[in-house]
Amino acid sequence: MKGERVLYPCYFDASLTRQQGRRIPRSRAVKDPALPDIERAVKRCGVRYRVEQKSHPAYWWKHEGRIVVSWPQAKEQLLRKVAGNLEAKHAVKR
Repeated sequence: MKGERVLYPCYFDASLTRQQGRRIPRSRAVKDPALPDIERAVKRCGVRYRVEQKSHPAYWWKHEGRIVVSWPQAKEQLLRKVAGNLEAKHAVKR
């Protein structure tokens, strides 16, 4: 998994606290992010990825899935980039 980063929906969920698993600022997070929404945001970033049907260890019962992204840089940079695309998509939806 060298050069790969794992993204879970809880990283982008505005209803969660940082302690509960949110990884981006609440101002950039969205309400109830779904895996297909995150997948579209990752696709807009133009990076290689794959979707896996695995759960976040803290939320093993939710079965939300995850996205594994080929990304050689810091995970925080990827999170900001995906959050920007996700945020833009949700702004149109509102």
